[in-house]
Order: sequence, then C-alpha cells, then structure tokens
Amino acid sequence: MPEPLAARRAWEGRWLSVWLEDWPGLEAYETVRKHSAVGIVPRTPDGDVLLVRQLRPAVRDVLTEIPAGLLDVEGEDAVTCAARELLEETGYLAEELVFLGGAYLSPGFTDEYMQLFLARTAAEPSGTPEDGIEVVRMPFAEAVEAAGAGRFRNASTALALLLAAAHPTASVRAGDAAR
Repeated sequence: MPEPLAARRAWEGRWLSVWLEDWPGLEAYETVRKHSAVGIVPRTPDGDVLLVRQLRPAVRDVLTEIPAGLLDVEGEDAVTCAARELLEETGYLAEELVFLGGAYLSPGFTDEYMQLFLARTAAEPSGTPEDGIEVVRMPFAEAVEAAGAGRFRNASTALALLLAAAHPTASVRAGDAAR
C-alpha cells in the first residue's frame, strides 16, 4: 500500500481529521480521515422499506436516505453497529442482517468506507426514532425504481437499494462484513 512521503495533521474534530500529505509527483494533498460507516436497507414483513428524512447541514437540505451511522463505538463490529443504528434512527429492531457490500464514499479526499446491509425488521417499531428524524415507509419496489432513476441525492442510498434489489434474501454470519 503506498504511503505519503510526509503527513501532518492540520485539524482534529470529533468525527474526522484533516491531514496535509506530500506524495511523489503531486502537489500537497489534503485528506480527510473519518470513521467508517454502515448503512442499512430495512425491509418490513409486508415488503416496505424504511427510509429516514433528516436535515443535512453540509448540503443545506433535508434528504431522504437509508438509516446509517458511524463505526465510532470502540470494539463494535459492523453488524452490531448496523443493528444499533437501525434501532436509533427508526425505532425498528433488526431480526436478520445481510451484508450487501461496501464502498468508499468519496475517495478523492476521504478514507470513509461504508458497509451496507439489508435488514429484515418486525412489522412495527419497538422504539422511537432519534430527534430530527422522520421515518418514511414506502414499497421496496418503488424505492428501488427511484434509486435506478437517480431520484435519491445520496449515493450510498441509491447503491444500497440497488444492491438489496439484487440480493433480496439471505442470512448474515458475523464474519461476512469485511472490506
């Protein structure tokens, strides 16, 4: 794996840090180091998908997305994180999780990697969503069609829905989620 000639941290925040790196043949390069993440496509027994609408300050808009979150709990694996994030954002428990794949979200400047899961949920929630989140329930086929037509502005949401459509049923084993 290639490494920069030199690197120094320019800024450190709660979830990310910015590094200035020197690479052979390139001008000084700014990279963002960030916790990796999980994203979940939750399907209910009746074939609906659960999405979340929330304000995304960076783009100054409210977006409809799959539930997702950072792998920021020490020692927590991706499967456990996916189940936790699903419950926190939607109030639904995951009865089964299926690893779909993963992707770097914007490798031109950040190392953030998102592992994607398909979840089978109960018919009704067992909790309430986090403040600021509206749960949107829609037919799975309708969401997949919207993803294929480019109507979701969040790339990980579109990718996850299309991957879930290609693998509608399976079971997860703890070691399946890997880069």
